Amino acid sequence: MSGHKILVMNGPNLSRLGKREPEIYGRTTLEEVNEGLEKAFPEVAFGFFQSEHEGELIDRLFEAEDHGGWSGVVLNAGALTHYSIALRDAISAVKLPVVEVHLSNIYAREEFRRKSVISEVCAGVIGGFGVQSYHLGVRGLQGLMGKKKA
Repeated sequence: MSGHKILVMNGPNLSRLGKREPEIYGRTTLEEVNEGLEKAFPEVAFGFFQSEHEGELIDRLFEAEDHGGWSGVVLNAGALTHYSIALRDAISAVKLPVVEVHLSNIYAREEFRRKSVISEVCAGVIGGFGVQSYHLGVRGLQGLMGKKKA
């Protein structure tokens, strides 16, 4: 799996990890999530991006396909998961595989969180495993990338 570049993207409020509702999202900061990925997957070249703004996430996704040489994307879209048709359309518009991840199990949460408008256009969905959801997302992408090379 050497040589793969994976972009990890995080949407609104993920900058508050470790502070925001730690009983749901845990006490690990986003910086610690990123550091943990780099330590767990030394063979992967990671890029990390977080924004509170929908358009910036869409711009970065397009840049990743057009100019970045990325192999795939792990995306925690935060609240945009539940309503952003623009983000859904952007994921659908790129050829990069995108794995949707969630720290919490969105299906065990409030009714409005149980619907993801982006799942249908993502390569896979992982949620409910806390920080390990990101690790599982990377493993899922590695599996997809391995299939493409075979």
